[in-house]
Amino acid sequence: MFGAHLSSEEKTISLRDAVALTDEIERLRAELDRCHARIRELDRLAHYDSLVGLPNRRSFLENLERLLARVKRYGGPAAVVSIDADGLKAINDRFGHDAGDKALIEISSALKASVRDSDLVARLAGDEFGILLEQSDELSAWQTALRVTETLDSWRFCVEGFCLPLSAAVGVAAIRANDTIESVLKRADQEMYRIKAI
Repeated sequence: MFGAHLSSEEKTISLRDAVALTDEIERLRAELDRCHARIRELDRLAHYDSLVGLPNRRSFLENLERLLARVKRYGGPAAVVSIDADGLKAINDRFGHDAGDKALIEISSALKASVRDSDLVARLAGDEFGILLEQSDELSAWQTALRVTETLDSWRFCVEGFCLPLSAAVGVAAIRANDTIESVLKRADQEMYRIKAI
């Protein structure tokens, strides 16, 4: 046998090499695990709002694009709710940006409490939020929008001994088979601004 021709010194070197190789494999595995964890963290940062923990605009648009493709291919109802939170500028001006950030977190919690687990709530920018509703026609989407406004109306944000009401203007657009991201968001925003003007 080949091993029988190895000297004791060669066997010792081979054993040392095997141990070193095993150690190196373990080190590389640990490094790979760290890299995967970092990639997951970077992906989370790229798709989630770091302040409120909701999906961000990028994630919202990616999910909306997939939802539009499903509606175009398979049909079925779906809708977008556009939300513009009221009163944040006054909170920022009176109590500072830390209070404004806390109000945004409260609004995010209220929005999440208003929808199904399958609905996607996202912070789009500043005080603007959006909700994607699968298997929701226009009527049920308006019912969700009403639930959002009622939840916010009953939610109180307290800062420095003052409890302030939260509120929002909402708009709904049912997704059509020929919609683009721009067209459905434009309709939802138009409805939201129409209601805000009332």
